[in-house]
Amino acid sequence: MCTQVKRKINPTIFFAIAIFLGVLCGCLQQAMIIQVAETVSQLFINLLKLVSLPIIFLSIVSTASGMENIQEIKWLGQKVVKYTLLTTLLAATIALGLFIGIDPVRGQILASPAAAESSPSQASYLSFFIQIVPSNIIQPFSENNVIGVLFLAILLSFAIVSLPSQHRSVLHSFFSSIYAAIIAITRWIILIMPVAIWAFVVLFMRDLSQGLDVKSLALYLTCVIAANVIQAFIVLPTMLKLKGISPVKMAKGMLPALSVAFFTKSSAAALPMAMRCAEENVGISRKVASFTLPLCTTINMNACAAFILITVLFVSMSQGVSYTAAEMGLWVILATVAAIGNAGVPMGCYFLASAFLAAMNVPLNILGIILPFYTLIDMLESAINVWSDSCVAAVVNQEVGLESSSQKQVHQAEHQVSAII
Repeated sequence: MCTQVKRKINPTIFFAIAIFLGVLCGCLQQAMIIQVAETVSQLFINLLKLVSLPIIFLSIVSTASGMENIQEIKWLGQKVVKYTLLTTLLAATIALGLFIGIDPVRGQILASPAAAESSPSQASYLSFFIQIVPSNIIQPFSENNVIGVLFLAILLSFAIVSLPSQHRSVLHSFFSSIYAAIIAITRWIILIMPVAIWAFVVLFMRDLSQGLDVKSLALYLTCVIAANVIQAFIVLPTMLKLKGISPVKMAKGMLPALSVAFFTKSSAAALPMAMRCAEENVGISRKVASFTLPLCTTINMNACAAFILITVLFVSMSQGVSYTAAEMGLWVILATVAAIGNAGVPMGCYFLASAFLAAMNVPLNILGIILPFYTLIDMLESAINVWSDSCVAAVVNQEVGLESSSQKQVHQAEHQVSAII
């Protein structure tokens, strides 16, 4: 009975209540309330830092180590990976273009001396590359070197895939189990989200009364939403049209799955409905749907790549960090890799963005201000990720069908020739 009641209660209601109470308490401007809000917000930020590097490392290793062997990526797997990389890279590139064009960091978001003093100092570009390869395995974790952690994760993933099956399966189970434990901790953190949102809204109202620049925040949200809209309504439909597939028909067929993803804020939760819609409504073969959609749910996160890139650049630059053009271009790759390794769970992109920022020793105050808005952004991102998964599945299904028909024609021609001889 309790389980049924829990399922009927929409978590968004608690978020709305938390925002309302936060605004109300923030308007009171009571010292005790502000102190409690600061304590709660700091505890939540500490929890974000706690799961930061483990999420980055384990998400990539557990995903890559699940591949049977390097040959598995070929043919059907190769097609999925190709379009996943293409669409995710495009999403990150568009996000970077919008960020540069809109330039949301036009003012100091947190105009306080403490924020300026805590701004991380930027090392030279060459030393940035030297940090990619750590001198030992423990170093990147102890020094919060996110680039080194990514390097180790990719290196270890390729090593595991090259091992014999008995060793590979053991390591995959090991890393997947640890990752599942980290995800469980992350879900517990999500449970206290309403309290964290209340605290951040209270602090937001305090900063607003002290002259908080909301223009930059509005421009940031414009960047994120515009990147998602362009990806969903221009990039992905264009890819379908180039392959001779009707985007309108695809959207109508996948609408139930997109609705599930939107309201659950989880592409993984929408997977069963997505597979059903792909087979019954869109006409994708069972073979392609059963292989492509689960794989895409794991590695195809277009909206996540855009959010990570824009958020990391916005928060860090608001705290005084500066980037060269080459470093911004590198963040396209980093956001793509992180999105591919992201789990299709609620707030996965938010935790990954906080992981990068925490590893860079960037103060997470602004990330707390973003949190109340992200509860709505997450719904949009989840739906777009499922939309991207279905588009990739449709394109792969068509290419597999064309190759199969061409192979049949070749076999028929060879059979006719042999019959004549």
